[in-house]
Amino acid sequence: SGNNFEIIIIDDGSPDGTQEIAEQLEKIYGSDKILLRPRARKLGLGTAYIHGMKHATGNFIVIMDADLSHHPKFIPEFIRKQKEGNFDIVSGTRYKGNGGVYGWDLKRKLISRGANFITQVLLRPGASDLTGSFRLYRKEVLQKLMEKCVSKGYVFQMEMIVRARQLGYTVGEVPISFVDRVYGESKLGGNEIVSFLKGLLTLFATT
Repeated sequence: SGNNFEIIIIDDGSPDGTQEIAEQLEKIYGSDKILLRPRARKLGLGTAYIHGMKHATGNFIVIMDADLSHHPKFIPEFIRKQKEGNFDIVSGTRYKGNGGVYGWDLKRKLISRGANFITQVLLRPGASDLTGSFRLYRKEVLQKLMEKCVSKGYVFQMEMIVRARQLGYTVGEVPISFVDRVYGESKLGGNEIVSFLKGLLTLFATT
């Protein structure tokens, strides 16, 4: 790609064998390119970001799922978009341009669309996809946002964009195709949906 990079893998004891695959990749590509930083159990997305950021040496951080739901082919587009507008954040969007979701059942689509719709109405964040996690951040901006954000789990993605707008950071968007994982299991359950709604109301009350 012509870009200096490192891949930091944070695995929270997921049931899909992520850690074993990461160990094999580390042997192939070397520990300077593949940094495996596992944790014993699921501790939430926000703390995973903080954990990964401690080990990141670059000026920009791309955050993505490691199960190919987020395809690496979009990373060069994120980099191009960032350079084009000197954005602080570039967010992948499933709901704009030729973006889309593939492999989800109707229930998952309704949950995601519904979450985005309610958030747009309540918070008016100026971004089309708030629950996705495929994003590029300027490292110092990510650090500032992490200090401000209080949410855990899936609300966290939303709060990151809302707080970014509050602090005057610029956000660009790149349409992406999200493909549901072929192997392994999704961790989205009833508890996450309830905590999402609670977090949304908290954000509405405090922003």
